[in-house]
Amino acid sequence: MDSGFWYEAGSLLPPVGVGLVFWFVMRSLLRSDKNERDAEKAAEKEYRLRHGIDDPDAAEGTGTARNSS
Repeated sequence: MDSGFWYEAGSLLPPVGVGLVFWFVMRSLLRSDKNERDAEKAAEKEYRLRHGIDDPDAAEGTGTARNSS
């Protein structure tokens, strides 16, 4: 046989490479989103501490529950 295995193995490299690039991009997006949410939560906590606001709903003045997800 004339190196048929290497041609077949080589044909798998592009899909695997694209899959790895996709995985790294998605991982970085999810991590940056998590870090941004953590930073926003810390900034909101600092704001509430500085302004003496204990209840997060009191800052909005609506009295409705906030979605904290």
